[in-house]
Amino acid sequence: MKYYILILLCGFSNCLFCQSLELNYDFRHSIDPGRNSKNYPSLFFEYYKGKDSGSTLVKVQSDLIGEKNNMGKCYMQVSRSFRFWKPKIFLQVEYSGGLGVTEPKEYSYYLTNAFSIGAGHPFQWQGAFFNVYSCYTYSPYKKPSHDVLFSFYWYKGFLNYKLVFAGDFSVWTRNKNQGDAFTAGLTGKRGSFFAEPQLWYKLFKDLSVGTRINCYYHVVSYDNVFLIYPAVGLKIKL
Repeated sequence: MKYYILILLCGFSNCLFCQSLELNYDFRHSIDPGRNSKNYPSLFFEYYKGKDSGSTLVKVQSDLIGEKNNMGKCYMQVSRSFRFWKPKIFLQVEYSGGLGVTEPKEYSYYLTNAFSIGAGHPFQWQGAFFNVYSCYTYSPYKKPSHDVLFSFYWYKGFLNYKLVFAGDFSVWTRNKNQGDAFTAGLTGKRGSFFAEPQLWYKLFKDLSVGTRINCYYHVVSYDNVFLIYPAVGLKIKL
């Protein structure tokens, strides 16, 4: 699951630095109670530093889905892009992983590490910023998975950037058989899709209110169904 637009802006500015903290409230239980036991808040922290030669992105997402809204899942992504040449094609390396706590806790789980390397191309069109990214990903399951991932990012400001429409979508594959008892006997690859279009309105200099729409296919469920879960939130620029 790839995140947010700041990674592409390194192609358009000499230097950019940003940190933000975001609090969302996810309504997925209200939308789909059969698959989700509760609505819950989520915390997002993002650090970004970029310039023409490359960028660094660190993102941490914590879902407060545990008992009494304790932290129940944590996801981290670290990405570094760079170039030593004139064309704006960036080499990118990335790590992602995390963990989750269930009730009962005996069934807690890992979000398996993923190591990626690929290339991205940022560009502008009609006053909006875009980035196309494609990579090879290695996931060290008991039966390791070698896969491809494609992501597309966008960022568009309105009303002198008081209103921002941003987001991304990603398509990737993983082995159906991951070498454990649960997936034994499965063969081939499973394709997955994730998108998170977002709309933010700036209330004050460093505070925005907005919404993100989480879209899943073969991510939070292996059923062949497209899931859409909205959330509302506040974002503070640190």
